[in-house]
Amino acid sequence: MVLINDNSSVLSIGDNLPHFSLPATDGLEVDSSMIKDPVLSVVFTCNHCPYAQAYEERLKVMMEQFEQTQFILINSNDASEYPEDSFDRMKVKKEEAGWPGMYCFDESQEVAKSFGALCTPHCFVFDIERNLKYKGRIDDNWEHAQEVTEHNLHDAIQALEEHQEPANHEEHAIGCSIKWKAGVAA
Repeated sequence: MVLINDNSSVLSIGDNLPHFSLPATDGLEVDSSMIKDPVLSVVFTCNHCPYAQAYEERLKVMMEQFEQTQFILINSNDASEYPEDSFDRMKVKKEEAGWPGMYCFDESQEVAKSFGALCTPHCFVFDIERNLKYKGRIDDNWEHAQEVTEHNLHDAIQALEEHQEPANHEEHAIGCSIKWKAGVAA
């Protein structure tokens, strides 16, 4: 496990959403140009990372809370080296976690590269015009949910749903590095 405590240098605040089309665990193909919700939250995550696992319930609560936000979870890890992150295991994880949002597989890892995703979890939030308004971590305490003092992802989404600018646009994401295929690393 390689710990990342950094942020994307590929996308800057205000940049447009990179286009993507990915298979989801529910059998649908998710095309970013078809999403109509006022807010879009893209979270790079996976099954095996302890940081990602620690945030499963917090993500579920946000997915249920925010009615104007489409959540898309994306797993870009190399499943050949990390079988727990395979598409079949993703289907099981989505069911177990009870996520109402979409869980997509970025097998080519091109989507992670286009966002500059570094780790799991790594969050990117876009407004209705699909301009990046927040990137980074979910909150300031991955280990102890009851000790969180900064709800970065939640606060950014809430501000956008209220037609306001997020107070904080960026925090370093913290988590396990994305498991790149040989020769693909960003």
